[in-house]
Amino acid sequence: MEPTPSPTQVQIIGSELAIVWSDGVETYFQSAKLRAASPSAETQGERDILGQKHGGHDPKNFDDVQLVGWEPIGNYALRLDFSDGHRTGLYSFDYLRKLSLP
Repeated sequence: MEPTPSPTQVQIIGSELAIVWSDGVETYFQSAKLRAASPSAETQGERDILGQKHGGHDPKNFDDVQLVGWEPIGNYALRLDFSDGHRTGLYSFDYLRKLSLP
């Protein structure tokens, strides 16, 4: 199994996050889609040792939320900053690649 490619360029363009990957693939994500898909416990909830979900919320409309910043986290993820103040989800490179699939 080959490792997940890593971003070579990341840029916010209007309401989209654009990523050029080390394998040459380019992906574009709408801010609202990224916010709705945040992997944070606030959004997704957490599972206890018995597998029961605690927290999280039902899908919401984030059409008015914009991506306002980002920063790399190690060599495996991006932390995204949104206009609604959300910034706790770490988007692994693998997760971002999966989000880009149709």
